[in-house]
Amino acid sequence: MPVMLLLLLLLGPGMAAAQAPPACAAGREGMVACFGEKLCECRWQPGGALNGRPAGHRWDCGVLRPSCGVVPPGPPAAASPELLALPPGWRPPAGR
Repeated sequence: MPVMLLLLLLLGPGMAAAQAPPACAAGREGMVACFGEKLCECRWQPGGALNGRPAGHRWDCGVLRPSCGVVPPGPPAAASPELLALPPGWRPPAGR
């Protein structure tokens, strides 16, 4: 029993440090990370008297953020123009 208690005391701080979220700073603005089940984004948030926080970079994990595993919104992947172009004279099938 004392050995188990000693192991828990030694592992406790290391485990807490491993679970700490990465810092959200100006150099990481726009970075996303999964915290719990939310895909959070590092972004600038203005401070104010209503929320009682100073202005600065913070993780945005609000209710409008997507769940983890969902592709964040952004520009579509680049496609070659050849794949998007229709051949000359192409017409939709009859009856549609």
